[in-house]
Amino acid sequence: MYNVKNVTKDLYWVGANDRRISLFESVYPVPKGVSYNSYFLMDDKTVLFDTVDSSVAHQFLQNIEYVLQGRELDYLVINHMEPDHCAEIQTIVEKYKNVKIVCNAKTESMIKQFFEFESDESRYMLVKEGDVLNTGKHNLTFVFAPMVHWPEVMVTYDTTDKILFSADAFGSFGAVDGNIFADEVDFAARYMDEARRYYTNIVGKYGPQVQMLLKKASSIEINMICPLHGYVWRKDLEKFIDKYQKWSTYTPEINSVLIAYSSVYGNTQNTAEILAGKLANLGVKNIEMFDVSTIHPSYIVSEVFKYSHLVFATTTYNMGIFVNMEILLSDLTAHNIQNRKVALIENGSWAPCCGNMMNEIVSKWKNTEIIGNKFQIKSSMKSNQEEELTELANAIFESMEK
Repeated sequence: MYNVKNVTKDLYWVGANDRRISLFESVYPVPKGVSYNSYFLMDDKTVLFDTVDSSVAHQFLQNIEYVLQGRELDYLVINHMEPDHCAEIQTIVEKYKNVKIVCNAKTESMIKQFFEFESDESRYMLVKEGDVLNTGKHNLTFVFAPMVHWPEVMVTYDTTDKILFSADAFGSFGAVDGNIFADEVDFAARYMDEARRYYTNIVGKYGPQVQMLLKKASSIEINMICPLHGYVWRKDLEKFIDKYQKWSTYTPEINSVLIAYSSVYGNTQNTAEILAGKLANLGVKNIEMFDVSTIHPSYIVSEVFKYSHLVFATTTYNMGIFVNMEILLSDLTAHNIQNRKVALIENGSWAPCCGNMMNEIVSKWKNTEIIGNKFQIKSSMKSNQEEELTELANAIFESMEK
């Protein structure tokens, strides 16, 4: 049975939800599942924009068959070659014998890496930046977006209805629950955190490339954004685009403090709790704390992108940084985090050394300042150290925008 949604009079959502998936890309928890979006344009020529993950192929193929109503499929536009969007290319080619694949040269080479279906060059319509495909009433132009977040990525812009098919940009974790438009749900309350977690973990490393795409997008009028995951945007686009502007320039969203800690026996946590209390007494609001041993790093990475000030508190472990804290710091480095102010707390019962190691990692982050002196405890914090911790809290507070 089909599950098709009208996006406009002649554009349809033909994607599907995977609500059973536990880890996206075998890494990121998705407790609310994920949607694989594909779109279908019914014009003088018929156009399918991207495919879906193989896990939802059956629903996807039923959707296409319903929309076509016996017509031929003329074009398959491939914006992105990641398998959660391209898995059904071979099925489409085998089912619709005359379909032309519209893609760029890098995409064509990737198709041949992923698949072994027989085809000659007449199967492909290779496009370059700015090329236009007329389908009848609609004109589709192609804009390249390399490394957002794969090298072959492009986006497609329908100049007639001013719709941007944005590939993995402007997506979100989470299945779509019947409604497919962001304005039909309380997106800020229910999905913004998942949109940030999606961006920061999937695309976050490539801020400069996202900036290039945003610059291109700013030169065109956009009435609607159709991403490959999550909800379609047709209202308040500027609000979501502003989020991408901040995320891609590594600009904090709020002026507050995030404390990430690891604590084997509770003593490092206690020190972090005391610091949080001192910051609250100084008037700092919206403080957030994370135990790196219980919270998946993807959630902490997302929140780090949100906060202006960071505190890392951890134990020395096997003469190094406690393993889960080391994973978090490595993840943040890999995602190119920058423009932050950081304070460090170390613990060690006989040979504390993790503070210097954390300092070495954080010092390499672009435009990042280490606040105050490293605070050290040996096994547990002592009463005679309270003044020193108070000084650290004051240093953090004084460095914040007032």
